[in-house]
Order: sequence, then structure tokens, then C-alpha cells
Amino acid sequence: MIIREVFDNGLSLLTEAMPDVRSVSIGVWLSRGSRHDKVEERGMAHFVEHMLFKGTKTRSAEDIAQAIDSLGGQLDAFTSKECASYHVRVLDEHLSDALAVLSDVVLNPAFQPHEIAREKKVILEEIKMVEDTPDDFVHELFTQQFWEGHSLGLPILGSPDSISSFTAPQIQDFFKRTYVASNVIVSAAGNLEHVRIRDLIHAAFGGLETSGEPVHWFAPEAKPGLQLHNKDLEQSHLCVGVPAYPQAHDDRYVCYVLNTILGGSMSSRLFQNIREKRGLAYTVYSGFSAYRDAGALTIYAGCATEAVNEVLGLIIKEAREIADVTVSSEELRRAKDHLKGSLMLSLESTGSRMSNLAYQEMCFGRQFSLDETLSGIDRVTVQDVQRVALDLFNDDLLSTTILGRTDGLKVSANRLNAKAVMLPE
Repeated sequence: MIIREVFDNGLSLLTEAMPDVRSVSIGVWLSRGSRHDKVEERGMAHFVEHMLFKGTKTRSAEDIAQAIDSLGGQLDAFTSKECASYHVRVLDEHLSDALAVLSDVVLNPAFQPHEIAREKKVILEEIKMVEDTPDDFVHELFTQQFWEGHSLGLPILGSPDSISSFTAPQIQDFFKRTYVASNVIVSAAGNLEHVRIRDLIHAAFGGLETSGEPVHWFAPEAKPGLQLHNKDLEQSHLCVGVPAYPQAHDDRYVCYVLNTILGGSMSSRLFQNIREKRGLAYTVYSGFSAYRDAGALTIYAGCATEAVNEVLGLIIKEAREIADVTVSSEELRRAKDHLKGSLMLSLESTGSRMSNLAYQEMCFGRQFSLDETLSGIDRVTVQDVQRVALDLFNDDLLSTTILGRTDGLKVSANRLNAKAVMLPE
């Protein structure tokens, strides 16, 4: 049973009891992320996430780690484009102790200058790590081109210049105006009682400021293009994408099914035709990324440089074919079964249930039951898949990024309806 409660200060609490498990996962979610960083604060949301683990007014970073380890728990966090999450999983008997640590981390960061200086070095190394991981880096390059001029296109980590410029007062000011009750959702799932969770959360977060700086949303406009980024690599890395639908769009279930058929599973068209039948790539897949006011369907492949044109041609061929030719009822059934099975398996975890509660609250302002979600998948027809494919796979909106040894690489810009841009190594 899912229970939702909103405190007087605006903080939202959602719980789901799972009496047959022995663990509890609880998360504090901030409903704003890197896309809301100001121009002079690029990377601040992620930087503050790191700093919250560097010590509070009463606990050092080592104290935090030891406290959770002594409970046999797992404490972690992440920052995305539209949210940040701090979450812990422990045995149900340790819930109170774990929440005491988690709330202290989120509410009482010390922001000590020497820790700020140290963490700047850590994040600068994290940026370098992404740039040295080509299958990650090509997605960053693609996103920067795809949503050029919009904050959704900028790296979550920020840039070396922006990170280096952060000061302690600037960080404290960001925290004060951002970490307020109206931006916070607490979600918990596992062997729990709502009343007990509510009392613990009220005691910890009841004094949190009601509101801070308003969050503004500006929808991005996708920009098609072909970008060649030269880098001395053993493989070339391709990312091809088109604009898709936002999180709450009526056709979101069709997008899930379409993505599964195209490249979202081992039996998908891209995996079978590019890897299994031709051996052109070890990794090839598609993904559907949905945000509050925008979305993207992207395809990734890593292949030999001499195979780039063939792989790119096959990607475009598969995208066009799924739009031009109705998928078979058997292929549709397999995709639906894969989606439903993956969803149900994932929700056996308290962590997934906890995350799902917060995600649905942020995206929809309500909770969709598992039956509602399964029904949404079941309602998708072969006509729906073709209709959405025709809408999405528009050559005029296609964006492509290629990372690797692109010197001398001949890619048909006409075929992509895009103008090639060469970027230096």
C-alpha cells in the first residue's frame, strides 16, 4: 500500500510497505538538477551532492562512512539533469539510526574550505575520466550538439573552469536557496510502518525552510547536425538521435515498446542485424531519455573506423524500416513481454520501489499502479508503433556524433541532411 503525505512546510513523503522483506530503502530527493544551474554555477548541483558527504557539523566524512558500514547498510547519491537523490538501504531494525545519518548529511553540511578544495580536485578527475571513456564521452558530445544553447545539453559535472571558480559562500548560498522543503520528496519502501516513518521525518525535516528560489523550466529545441570529433582511439563511437516525447506524454508507452524493438534488448533489430548477423560491433543499443519538457531517442554503436559508414547506414535503415513497414504482431508481443518482465523483476527491490515512488511524484504528481503501467504497455498496437516511428524518425531532425579517428572519414552529409562539423582532437 502506498501512502502519500504532505507536511505543513511543503515536503512530500511517500511510503510503500513491503512486509515480506527485511530491508528498508529510504531516499531524500531534490526535485531540481543540473539543468537548473545558473550560468555562473554550471556543475554546482553535482558539486554540492559531493560536498554533502564530506562532513556535517557533528560528523566527519569518515564518521558518516563508519556509521553506515556498522549498520551493514548502503549509502549513495547521484545528480541527474532534473533531480538529485540521497538514499540509504538497511535492515528494518536499523532504520532510525540510518535516517539519523542520512538527514544529518542532507541538512547539516559543513562546507569546510579545505574539503571544498579537495573535492574540486576529485571532480576535475571525474571530468577527465569521462573524457577518457569514449562510450560515455560520445554521449556528452552528442547531447551538447543536440540541445546546443540549452542547459539540458550541458554536462552534469560542469566544466573545469566553472568547478575551479566555486567559493564557499557561493556553495552555501546555493544550498540555502535550493535545499528547501518545497523541493524535497522523501520516499521509503520496505518493511516499514508509515506512522513511524512520518514521525521520524517530521522530527528531522519539520524545521526545513518552506521555499527558496523558484525553479524555472524552459523547453529546449533540438538541433540536427553531423559532428565529427577526432580522437586517437582503437574504435569509432557513434551516437545517432532524434527528438522524442517528454515524460508525461500520452505516447510514452509506445516509445518504450518502439525502443525495445529497435535496440533495447538482445533480440532487437539493431543488436541482431549489426552485431549478431554482421559482427560489426560489440555494443549497439538504443535508449529513450525523457525529461519534463523534452525527450530524445538515441542509438549508440562502437565499431571499427572502416565500418562507420556501414554501421551508420544500417542504423538509418533500421530506423526508416520500422517507420515504413508495420512490425509483426509476434515482434510486438516479444517487446511487450520483455518490457513487462523487466519492470516486474526490477520492482522486487526495495531500492527500485523507493526510487519509483519519487520518480512518479516528480513526473506525474501521482502514483501509477503496476497494473496501470502494464495495461499501458498492453494497449500499444502495431499501428501505434508505426505512427510514432513516422513522427520521430524524421531525417530533418536527425543528429549524429562520431568520435574516433575521423581524419579522412567520408560520411555522407546529404544522407543525414546535416552539415558536418570537424572538431579538433
